[in-house]
Amino acid sequence: MDFPENLKYTKTHEWIAVQGAKAKVGVTEHAQKEISDVVFVELPKQGQAVQQSKPAAVVESVKAAFDIYAPVSGKITGANKALESNPGLINQSPYVDGWIFELEISHPAELNALMSAAQYREMVLQAPKH
Repeated sequence: MDFPENLKYTKTHEWIAVQGAKAKVGVTEHAQKEISDVVFVELPKQGQAVQQSKPAAVVESVKAAFDIYAPVSGKITGANKALESNPGLINQSPYVDGWIFELEISHPAELNALMSAAQYREMVLQAPKH
């Protein structure tokens, strides 16, 4: 399983790639395996305000619908429109082509509450197996 070092992670299995005041968000490789085959993504709207740890998007799989939470508070500046026609990108490439939305970070200090790759890896590997 892949845990890119340049990302920060949430306990709810989202990743965030920070570039200055902006960031891209998606779900981790572990999350997409748990979700299974993604069939639909409800993307957030441009300009929408999101709050840390609150739902920002929805991913639907053959199993169920899953809320995708904002790792930090901010304003949506873009969404991955490729997911509208090919939601399976989340399964195929969760860290590159399968990103879900971009945001402008409003409270950079919230990043301090997120996990490093090493911390996230440890959490995932210690989780009880179903």
